[in-house]
Amino acid sequence: MKNNDPDQINQVLTRGVAEVLPGKKSLAELMQKKKIRLYLGIDPTGAFLHIGHGVVLRKLQQFAELGHEVILLVGNGTVKIGDPTGRDKSRPVLTDEQIEANFQDWKRQASTILDFDKIEVRHNGDWLEKLSYSDIVKLLAKTTVQQLLERDMFQERMKKELPIFGHEIIYPMLQGYDSVVMDVDLELGGTDQTFNMMMGRTLQKAYNNHEKWVLTVPLLEGTDGRKMSKSFNNYIALTDTPNDMFGKLMSIQDELICRYFKILTDVPTEEIEAMQQAMQSGENPMQFKQKLAWTITSDFHGDEAADQAQQHFATAFKQGKTPEDVPEVKIKENPIQLLKLLTLCMPEQSVSQLRRLIQQGAIKLMPEEEKLTDFDLQFEVENGQVLKVGKRKFFKLIS
Repeated sequence: MKNNDPDQINQVLTRGVAEVLPGKKSLAELMQKKKIRLYLGIDPTGAFLHIGHGVVLRKLQQFAELGHEVILLVGNGTVKIGDPTGRDKSRPVLTDEQIEANFQDWKRQASTILDFDKIEVRHNGDWLEKLSYSDIVKLLAKTTVQQLLERDMFQERMKKELPIFGHEIIYPMLQGYDSVVMDVDLELGGTDQTFNMMMGRTLQKAYNNHEKWVLTVPLLEGTDGRKMSKSFNNYIALTDTPNDMFGKLMSIQDELICRYFKILTDVPTEEIEAMQQAMQSGENPMQFKQKLAWTITSDFHGDEAADQAQQHFATAFKQGKTPEDVPEVKIKENPIQLLKLLTLCMPEQSVSQLRRLIQQGAIKLMPEEEKLTDFDLQFEVENGQVLKVGKRKFFKLIS
């Protein structure tokens, strides 16, 4: 790719973008003149990534493909401060070991999208932990307490008469200082990070007399239409198996088909608009949803795996049959408590998530699809029995 091609620049700054501040035109003009330096900051407080996180990762990779200087900044300094990021309570402080473990797991998952050969990884602890008392005082003098308290989450806390801790107030200043040290032209992030990123713009101007742009990407809705979240169990993980990824994508609301195409794929805009018009004219959305599911599954796992996932979906859900390629789970304890059995089948899920699945009636015994709703049920496993979890997961129990 040519980094100064106007059409490619416009595509990167428009598709899957919520806002460019202070304006897209001025940033596009700069990108046509030179390679810019930009970054995405991550605070590795957790290590689970879904395709909602993938929106900004795709955008970061697009800048890398255009040949710009792309930095992934690990917030090992800021994460110790505990940015609440929309929560009513402050986050717990992590150890260096926890931060590094989280980042390594994060990198493994993000590698499904990011080419780390084209991206520089830096850590803001390298400079934040070296700030002197004088440095911090000078930094705090660049803004007012009133400006810092304008942050939405702090306004909510004050309305609820909940505490706001001093270290949380200065978090945007320290995150903004990253822009100063790296002397960047652009920062990427979700719309929920706009306040912090704009603080970086203010500080970059104050310290370096250097313009900085902010590009935000939209927050993606999950399979049920709410914000994609692990707690809502409406997510599609970056590391989901092809079958799970395809099946979850087939369960999204029809209204999200074109939105997913625009934000998560490289399908030409003209094709997406044609699909939108066809559905508005009364065509069945199913064919377009299948195309979406195949496209995204193929992007992560390849064409052959996407073909097999599509066949698996057709067998398991269209024809109402149990698929042949069901993973086997060895049961050493028989009888076994239902909740313990599920932890063997899905060790990646938390106990609270598994409890919710049981409460929702999502655990069924095939072929009659008998619902199992008792957490403490002592389950007598018969060799070869198939357990169905939700609409897409099947497990063959081997006793």
